[in-house]
Amino acid sequence: MTTPTPQPALHPAPTHPLTFSRTTATATRVLRQLSHDPRTIALLMLIPCVMLFLLRYVFDGSPRTFDNIGASLLGIFPLITMFLVTSIATLRERTSGTLERLLAMPLGKGDLIAGYALAFGALAIVQSALATGLAVWFLGLDVTGSPWLLLLVALLDALLGTALGLFVSAFAASEFQAVQFMPAVIFPQLLLCGLFTPRDQMHPALEAVSDVLPMSYAVDGMNEVLRHTDMTAAFVRDVVIVAGCALLVLALGAATLKRRTA
Repeated sequence: MTTPTPQPALHPAPTHPLTFSRTTATATRVLRQLSHDPRTIALLMLIPCVMLFLLRYVFDGSPRTFDNIGASLLGIFPLITMFLVTSIATLRERTSGTLERLLAMPLGKGDLIAGYALAFGALAIVQSALATGLAVWFLGLDVTGSPWLLLLVALLDALLGTALGLFVSAFAASEFQAVQFMPAVIFPQLLLCGLFTPRDQMHPALEAVSDVLPMSYAVDGMNEVLRHTDMTAAFVRDVVIVAGCALLVLALGAATLKRRTA
């Protein structure tokens, strides 16, 4: 009678501290891959600009309407596009087995998430600068405050979209499912953010829900720049909340990141 060979004990994958070199290496790899995908680059850079351009001339006979909602959409469009591209790109890495191979190396989940955030954050800077410049200096968006503050909020919104995309990609099994998360994650925020009606005029239950949604503070921050010449306390609050939500969602994304789909 032969003695069964003992099986080696299974140990959890080792965790690695977040390091600058591994994070930047991940960001460089992601940017290199995106450079070979012109359609994705076009989606990121051109779609917000095209949407703002169309919106301006939809309201050609009522420029004040564009002024009232243009600043809000300047933050919403980058958030939506970054959410879509990031969620699909991350899921593609996992379904192809790339994430599994990367995480078998001395690369922690935090390095991976931070690298993706850094790469897409760099693209978000360009995207936000293009959209803000187009709206303010070409389409004539009338802003009382500094355009640089508009750019700051637009950039934070794009980073929030990146964080949300990284987070929801952990719960999708295909690229189609990743797109399906958009109605669940983005559309409720779009309806409740105050774009269509002031939040204080909504049903009290919906107003309470809107108070915990980050897009509400993104729109509020844009409106503060639209109406005030100086940086207000409300603007600082809105910026801090949007940035804090982005960091929180990134942390959740690192905690829930899977090596591959089931």
